[in-house]
Amino acid sequence: MRFSKIGFLIVFALASVSAQAAGLASINVPASDGGPALSGFVWSPCATPPGEVQLGPVALPAVRDCPIVGEKLPLVIVSHGHGGGSLNHHDTAEMLADAGFLVVALNHPGDNFSDLSRAGDISIMFQRPADVKRLLDFILGKWYGAAKVDPDRIGFFGFSRGGYTGLVLAGAMPDFRDPTVSCPEPAPICGEIRRNEMPAEPLARDGRIKALVLADPLSFFTDKKSLKSVAAPIQLWSSEHGGDGVLPESVAALAANLPEKPDFHVVSASAHFVFLAPCPPALTALQPEICTDQEEFDRISFHKSFDGEVLAFFRRHL
Repeated sequence: MRFSKIGFLIVFALASVSAQAAGLASINVPASDGGPALSGFVWSPCATPPGEVQLGPVALPAVRDCPIVGEKLPLVIVSHGHGGGSLNHHDTAEMLADAGFLVVALNHPGDNFSDLSRAGDISIMFQRPADVKRLLDFILGKWYGAAKVDPDRIGFFGFSRGGYTGLVLAGAMPDFRDPTVSCPEPAPICGEIRRNEMPAEPLARDGRIKALVLADPLSFFTDKKSLKSVAAPIQLWSSEHGGDGVLPESVAALAANLPEKPDFHVVSASAHFVFLAPCPPALTALQPEICTDQEEFDRISFHKSFDGEVLAFFRRHL
């Protein structure tokens, strides 16, 4: 999915009002030998009544830099899809923070709404899991709120390529060279795969992640063998029609091949982008391809139930 910078910001304007208040703060991880600088947002429990935070044209129901309420809080990391960003799933983050979770959503360098410089390269599929590992290292180490996090209660939410990222972190091993896997991604990724131009760095699981919610994950996982090391509980969501390189049959195959049966949901009459936060009317006019659903589909109503299911899952497992 590709957004203009302004279009991306508009899409995540306030679509629903949180019942409580979520604190909102920026997070920045310095560049190191292990990777580029990372940026994103943190949502946290907050005792101050909700206000409105303006981020350019975006208004969010939150309290900027609110002191974090609570101790030993569960943490959820959010990974966006191709060309997305840290505000893609703000409504889900707000609900989780209102319920007592810390939520950190990052912008993947080279594959986000303002920087697509490496979005078409196979190397980004190796960098994404490394981004999350570095982010977790920082949160549990040098971040000012590290003492507020329970390191034994860490979850993950991923959409599209973010879902792929979560599967790798959970122990899945993608097979980019499998000829039975279609490559619907745009060039040059498919060309690099055909020429066997794979980065040297390994893909590795992160055992700190205890539970995952994956929405329409991009899949290079072809069989039970590629998924055999995945042990964490998973809530898996599939749109009925897919899109942006995600095939519904690939998501169904994941549900069938995971070692432990996931909490699997297929969303009727839906396409890929229904998992993004609902669009305000201004963006619907500008970006109908990501905002307009089938006539009978109500994205706002869906997100009320979707966010509730996500919260219930993380409450059970974290």
